[in-house]
Amino acid sequence: MSVNFLSRFSWTARRTCSRRAFTISHQHAHCHTPPRPRWIAPYARTGLLAPQIRSIASATPTGHGRLQGRVAIITGAASGLGRAIAFRYSSEGAAVICADIRETTKYGASEEETRGTTHDRINEAGGQAVFVSTDVTNPVSVENLVERAVEGFGKVDVFVNNAGVALESTNPQPVWDMPLEMWEKEQMINSTGVFLGTKYAARQMMRQDAVGANGDRGWIINIASILGHVGTNNMTSYCASKGAVINFSRAAALDCAEFGIHVNSVGPGYTTSSQTELAFGDEKRRAQLQGKHPFRGLGQPDDIARACVFLASDDAQWVSGVYLPVDGCYTAR
Repeated sequence: MSVNFLSRFSWTARRTCSRRAFTISHQHAHCHTPPRPRWIAPYARTGLLAPQIRSIASATPTGHGRLQGRVAIITGAASGLGRAIAFRYSSEGAAVICADIRETTKYGASEEETRGTTHDRINEAGGQAVFVSTDVTNPVSVENLVERAVEGFGKVDVFVNNAGVALESTNPQPVWDMPLEMWEKEQMINSTGVFLGTKYAARQMMRQDAVGANGDRGWIINIASILGHVGTNNMTSYCASKGAVINFSRAAALDCAEFGIHVNSVGPGYTTSSQTELAFGDEKRRAQLQGKHPFRGLGQPDDIARACVFLASDDAQWVSGVYLPVDGCYTAR
């Protein structure tokens, strides 16, 4: 197919009248490396990924990664934690579907975060990645995301529900002043978005052949927050939405257990990403938040990404229904 198809892949597709069957060939379900989709044009292998990732491990896939041969969907992949997870997954050998409302970050806190789209950076480094415009609050859009991944790569092994907002970070509100509109928007993106991603990912994974000797069919990772585990003032809506993600993940893990589908949640502490920079406000606030993380202060997005690699790998073969804080001892007090 032409290169133009790749650009069209970035659009939110209309649902067709005839639904394609979710059938996975034996070859695709057990292949060591996902076949490069015919519609993906060749990319020059000269690009580099984020400096913080290059300092830890090669950004270019080595062929020996812990996620080698797996296909991963990551929502909210244009910036912040989602971008870091996408880079790390690619470096571990996964083909990555980057899902977001737009291809580029709307925050732009640093030159690094605005230098190229996530999927372009991965492809330039020799990995496999595509972008699908996705509204995580829209069931048609999320179902389409899964369908496009299967159409292009033959399967979905990993689904990371990362997309989220923290509206109170720039407009803190005590509960008695919280507008209903703010509450509803935050619940829709942070909670309903995770529900829809888990729902359609699990449906697809149930139809797939088991991967490896453990009989696993998939890995779903839901990004919650330490503020879903402990509260904080003036952020009731955000805390409620992330607390819902934690317990939803436990219940969904029980539903999915018999099918060999892992469902876990991760609780990031404060990291130095574009979105959390908005919450810092000034140096005094930043110092306060840093002091709440006794182990090395504020984290890096790649700290969260590494945990997400573990939860999507064979190293976590008996791990499901778990809430994993990655927070520099924030919740250990």
